[in-house]
Amino acid sequence: MTVEDDGRIRCGWIDQTRLTPDDFVLYRDYHDTEWGQPLRNSAALFERISLEAFQSGLSWLIILRKRENFRRAFHGFDVERIARYTKRDFDRLMADTGIVRNRLKIEATIANARAVADLDVDLAELLWSFAPPPRPRPADLSHVPAVTPESTAMAKELKRRGFRFVGPTTAYALMQATGMVDDHIADCWVPAIRAAS
Repeated sequence: MTVEDDGRIRCGWIDQTRLTPDDFVLYRDYHDTEWGQPLRNSAALFERISLEAFQSGLSWLIILRKRENFRRAFHGFDVERIARYTKRDFDRLMADTGIVRNRLKIEATIANARAVADLDVDLAELLWSFAPPPRPRPADLSHVPAVTPESTAMAKELKRRGFRFVGPTTAYALMQATGMVDDHIADCWVPAIRAAS
């Protein structure tokens, strides 16, 4: 855990001593207002799936810094529009220095939009069907898993439905970020949203 200048206890991955002031504010605000908050909007969940895929192998801070560029480049993560992207769109994205220009991740985002468009169930309903029962918050970061049976099952089902870059670790990061699990540490000041059992 980290006690910041404002006297609030935050999860240890918000380390003011290792960040520039601007990056600290960006990361702190994400932690305080977004991370772990239940998100049930399918369009917003598609954005999060996409950004989690782009984050794979990188720092989340890189993605946060570029998030507005991603939103602009991918037309607000409009599933229907992305599902119709052509080679011209792909080439435009590969030339966009404001985003992470990774061929496989860009192809995955387009493929994932097509997979969402083909779903026979709402994306939010599908993803939240894998949320585990509420549990107590972890005592510290060492008690936070990287993969769970639920994230493994989610990844398997998403892959079956044509999604890419959605392995069990990425699926669990999505679950954490969107409030399907509450992995804020027990002493973190952010109020618990889902009641622990």
